[in-house]
Amino acid sequence: MKILITGASGLLGAKVAELASERGFDVYSGYLTQVPIFGKPVRVDVSDRASVHNIITSLKPDSVIHCAALTDVDRCEVEKELAIRVNAEGAGFVAEAVREAKAHMIFMSTDYVFDGSKGLYREEDKPNPINFYGYSKLLGEKAVEKAAEKPLIARTSAIYGAKPASGKVNFALWLIDRLRSRQKAKVVVDQYVSPTLNTNLAEILLEACERRLSGLYHLAGAERVSRFDFAVKLAETFELNRNLIKEAKMSDMNWIAKRPIDSSLDVSKAMKDFKVKPMKLDEALSVLKHEFSR
Repeated sequence: MKILITGASGLLGAKVAELASERGFDVYSGYLTQVPIFGKPVRVDVSDRASVHNIITSLKPDSVIHCAALTDVDRCEVEKELAIRVNAEGAGFVAEAVREAKAHMIFMSTDYVFDGSKGLYREEDKPNPINFYGYSKLLGEKAVEKAAEKPLIARTSAIYGAKPASGKVNFALWLIDRLRSRQKAKVVVDQYVSPTLNTNLAEILLEACERRLSGLYHLAGAERVSRFDFAVKLAETFELNRNLIKEAKMSDMNWIAKRPIDSSLDVSKAMKDFKVKPMKLDEALSVLKHEFSR
């Protein structure tokens, strides 16, 4: 199977490329600035319609997993035009080219399409983003639905993994590094998410490729937890000093963009339809610890 992964230097894209390569897939790894480690590198600017079209229609992949996005929530709030160009228009350009190439498409979206007023959101719940990142990704969903033939739209939440990607450190790595160096870590107690291990999500996405699944799915960790409790579980898993984790409130944080209070996702549809199941937090952290030791 030939697949193209956009954003293949990122936390999720890199793991998808790694696992797909291990399975013997013919992997093309799209990137903009940082050359990916796994797969055959293909430079692609998703905001350039002609470039996207030429690359996808010439490669003719069986499946395209569109992970490329501007995910910095505060930057999206400040650079709104860039957020629209990458997260919304770029997704549409990829979807158009995928349709012409008669390929299968997976579009990675986010829990931030919801306002966070209730949590454990199901696929049928109405999106209502409260920041520009969520708004731009929701526009991306709509662009993909309009342009692609039977795409899979996958919303996820708070991705973490064992390795830094695209020069950025995810929450788990940040916390482990601080605790190992005996520094305090301030973590919010009043924000709830569904922490998602990149390895688990990548395996689910590859199953979706192989089966050409379509529709809207919430693909995230199988547990709703506060950021603070997630941090404590991480500390306990890695046998680090949990007393260095200090409680904070969302109102204490110097964020530019508003964040949803509870954007956790209900993954029962994925539990029912996929052979690879979303992991509970303890199981996922056990896998994370094993990956650290390799």
